[in-house]
Amino acid sequence: MMLKGIPDEITRILEHEGSSFSCIMRISRTVKLGHYKCNSRYDQLNLIEEKRLTAMCQGQLYQQRMKKAFDKKVKPRVFREGDLVLKKVLSFAPDSRGKWTPNYEGPYVVKRAFSGGALMLTTMDREDFTRPVNSDAVKKYFA
Repeated sequence: MMLKGIPDEITRILEHEGSSFSCIMRISRTVKLGHYKCNSRYDQLNLIEEKRLTAMCQGQLYQQRMKKAFDKKVKPRVFREGDLVLKKVLSFAPDSRGKWTPNYEGPYVVKRAFSGGALMLTTMDREDFTRPVNSDAVKKYFA
């Protein structure tokens, strides 16, 4: 850049001084912006934490509402001694009948019902099962 009426040497000095001045201004602006960015970043992190907590509370409220709606519709199944039940087949071995394999077997008689949902079953011929069966794996048999 050539300034009119000023010798080349002075022009070079002014250009050099001006560039260092602009460099200093850039550095001071960067420091101020860095401080501002740091505070801004800190505020953003706090805002993210607040949003996360709000979302977590909303999720918990949603789960409570869903549980309440589900519990309204579900009726507890109560098994008593002497009830006839069908037991779900929980076999992992493949059967030759494919999809026409029966899903339940029985009927069985409830010998004893425990409070946690476990049932002791017997066959119709009064042969006892050695292990209890979960009440989720049986359904009432109406004959």
